[in-house]
Parts: sequence; C-alpha cells; structure tokens
Amino acid sequence: MATVSRPLAYICCTLALCAAGLSAAQDKDPTAAAIEQYRQMLADGNPAELYELRGEELWKTKRGPKNASLEQCDLGLGPGKIKGAYTQLPRYFPDTDRVEDLESRLVTCMVQLQGFDREEVTKKPFGSASYQSDLEALVAYVVSQSRGMKMAVPQEHPKEREAYQLGREIFFYRAGPYDFACATCHSEDGKRIRLQDLPNLTQKKGAQFAYTTWPAYRVSQGELRTMQWRLWDCFRQQRFPEPKYASDATIALTTFLAVNANGAEYAGPAIKR
Repeated sequence: MATVSRPLAYICCTLALCAAGLSAAQDKDPTAAAIEQYRQMLADGNPAELYELRGEELWKTKRGPKNASLEQCDLGLGPGKIKGAYTQLPRYFPDTDRVEDLESRLVTCMVQLQGFDREEVTKKPFGSASYQSDLEALVAYVVSQSRGMKMAVPQEHPKEREAYQLGREIFFYRAGPYDFACATCHSEDGKRIRLQDLPNLTQKKGAQFAYTTWPAYRVSQGELRTMQWRLWDCFRQQRFPEPKYASDATIALTTFLAVNANGAEYAGPAIKR
C-alpha cells in the first residue's frame, strides 16, 4: 500500500502548489490557500477505506484463544453497538473501573472476549511498511461508524472529570530538553511548521477541527494513524520519554482534547499529508 500512496503525495503536492501559484497574486494568503487545495485533492479517494474494510472483517471474525468475535464488545452504548460510540469516547467503564479511550477499550475487549494476552496485543500497536496493525484497522472501522455524528464525550462520572483535569495539566506541562509542552505549539493562532498548520487547541474551533479529523491516513507514511499514535509522536517530537500505549496519561490527554471538541461533527478517518 505504501508504494502506491507515496507517489500520490508528490503528485498531489505538485498540482496543489502549481494551482496555488496561479492564484497567489490574487490571494491574501497564498500559503494557506495552497494547503487548503492540497487537502481537498488528498480527500478524493482516501485509502483509510481499505483499513475500514479490514477492520470490519477483524471485528466480525472469531479469533483468539476463546475463538470469539468482537461483536459483543461494549464501547459504552451496550454490547455490539458501535454506531456513534466513538463520539462518546473516552468515558468511564465500570467493568475496568477506569476511563478508556477507543484503543484501550478495544484492547480490553480483545482480552476479555477473545482471550488475547494484553502485553502481546499492545507490543506493536502501530503499523509499518512490513507490518499490519490489527488495532489500527479496528479503530478505522469503529470510527467510520460515527462519521457525521456530533461529539458528545461525557463528563458525568468523577473519574471522567478527573481525566479531563489531568489531561489539561499534561497539555500545559513544560519539560524535556527543550522545555516544551503541548501548548508550546498548540495554544496560539496562526502557527505553522512548513506546510503543517498547528491548530490552537485551547480554542473551541481549533480543538473541534483537529480532534474530529483523527484518526487519519498519513500519505507521507502510507499508514492509517490513530490518536494514540498522534500523541506518541507529539511526545517524541517534544523529546519526552515515550508514553506507554493506552496509558492513563495518554487517555487523560485524549479526554481533554475530545471534550473540548464536543458539539462538532466527526469527520474521520481523514487523510493528511
């Protein structure tokens, strides 16, 4: 898949930049216009659909030591109900007595329903050119069932509110060799790294736009990337210690971002450069 998608990135980028050059003289912000054109061209044919199809097969196939499917997995709306489930995650689950995001909840279901070993399931959660991640495919399928629905992440349980507050603290926490925080890049309007704009996640509009377009297919990597990967990569770029997959810290940060996006229409899986 990667050998097909990466040339597509170069073609789309070239066309987008050429188109932008023709209208640059008439556009007050030609760079922003080029980025928007690039996004529109990328959106025409999203490889994330292939991950969705594989994820649906994994969801319905009996696997693991218990030879069971995930069709009775409870994502918060009841066993097997996935329509709109992603728009209400992360949330508190009584059976684990913790707040879980989609990825941690999928791991819980794979362990409880199918009998998989937790450490084995989470050993390699992110795919590569030589490895297909079942978790990424399952995420793609589940989130696709919430497309077009509004975010409504709950804050009723004390542990949900606790997760939100912890996530906020992590977002503004400065540390590491560069004294960075999430807020260093995502708390002001108009910031950009090369052609990558950095949404202001402290504002409702920025939080809604950013959160509702993840998970996303990354053309530059030829892989679908989940929210847990997005946070892992952000920590890496800040030179922080690598966070554990589906840890309380990453779930708390996800909760902070998701709640801030409430009210927005979910539009994922999206496609990004």
